[in-house]
Amino acid sequence: MSEARDGSAATFSERLADWNVSELPVEGALLEVVRAPASVLSTQGGEVDPTAPEIVQLAADLVATMRVSPGCVGLAAPQVGAGVKVFCVDVSEHPKTRDHHGTFVLCNAEVVSSSKNEKAREGCMSVPDFTGDVKRASRIVVRGQLPGTGEVVTFAANAFEARALQHEIDHCDGLLFLDRAAGAHAIYPRKTYL
Repeated sequence: MSEARDGSAATFSERLADWNVSELPVEGALLEVVRAPASVLSTQGGEVDPTAPEIVQLAADLVATMRVSPGCVGLAAPQVGAGVKVFCVDVSEHPKTRDHHGTFVLCNAEVVSSSKNEKAREGCMSVPDFTGDVKRASRIVVRGQLPGTGEVVTFAANAFEARALQHEIDHCDGLLFLDRAAGAHAIYPRKTYL
């Protein structure tokens, strides 16, 4: 549960249904996505003050960049060269999505519980020429902060959205999906470019 602006209790889903990138008082700019082996992709990101102007700007920039990138369902700050724990996710248009929370940005996010591991294929804008089979939890609970307000939210996600969240949290922790693959036999040349 999170606290709504009027002080009443609200579920994360209700709060997120109301959240929009337009809450951020800045326009998002398009940023260049860095590719492996850039060192920022293998470095643990630092925690942030989600109310700091530069983090609010970064949040807007991440959403703007994600929206113009075909097939992109999430983008983390390290992927645009910023070594901090901020990312955006929106799986709403992906064919593998069962349910979702729409577009949102989280700061300092962490998985607080997980269950039911499943293996599935993943790709990444920072590793554009490969995909890989990665085992991840299909049910998770995540805690993080919303940019701008710093509001702490805790919520459950499952299936494809849970996978996307873990992928972006890994980026913030200096890990790529290649680090989670079972080995070279589980990494494949990309066949389709979106």
